[in-house]
Amino acid sequence: MSFEGKYNTKSPAVKRLMREAHELAEATEEYHACPLEDNLFEWHFTVRGPPSSEFDGGIYHGRIILPPEYPMKPPNIVLLTPNGRFEIHKKICLSISGHHPETWQPSWSIRTALLALIAFMPTPGNDTIGSLNYSVEERQKLAKKSQKWECEICGKIINLLREDKFFNSKETDKPILNSPNAFNASNVSRSVNMVPRSSTSHTFNENSIQRLVNSQLLDNYTQENTLNQQENSLSLNNISGTLLIIFLLSVISLLILRRLFFL
Repeated sequence: MSFEGKYNTKSPAVKRLMREAHELAEATEEYHACPLEDNLFEWHFTVRGPPSSEFDGGIYHGRIILPPEYPMKPPNIVLLTPNGRFEIHKKICLSISGHHPETWQPSWSIRTALLALIAFMPTPGNDTIGSLNYSVEERQKLAKKSQKWECEICGKIINLLREDKFFNSKETDKPILNSPNAFNASNVSRSVNMVPRSSTSHTFNENSIQRLVNSQLLDNYTQENTLNQQENSLSLNNISGTLLIIFLLSVISLLILRRLFFL
């Protein structure tokens, strides 16, 4: 997939999205996302339901619509697969979505949004925009049905994730992921499930999830910031080199003019 020539590669949003597309090109056991062939600013994603929850075994597909100002502004997330937690074909309200630009951080990424989405699934909706409060039994039924769900663009979503031996095994003490580049969203989900439920549980859970996501993705953010610093350093070096060349040309021109006038 190449967007060279179609987009301005000097644009911060385009540059960032092309880099994220490269980083997310390989599916993990828990999530996968990629831009559409003809639109870098619309992605389709697939996530696996968090284990030890009513979404266990489910596979859910959706859209991510990114603004031209990304990553300074958050993406919008739309679920397409019936799940019982979020409405389908509607922009959902989460702290990592377009409904809350005040909580979005530019250091977050599409990967961050996917992991937060997985972690939020077992939490109460509290009547937020796009939330549903189906029963556990209904969500379990939808989780089973989701395995047969197909996207008109991507095909069978069950084929979009890398096979996870954990979900096909009865041994629950095995680690979820072995990939060094993959984030273990199940740990976030388990931590969320242990949070005491109260009248303020939605805010408390949301803050807890943000802290967990930030902690687990710190290395990724550090690496990303290092790349940005390197790019900025190269740009500064290029500017310095250009200014030096202009200065030298100016000096040479003055010397030539001086020689001509004083002959």
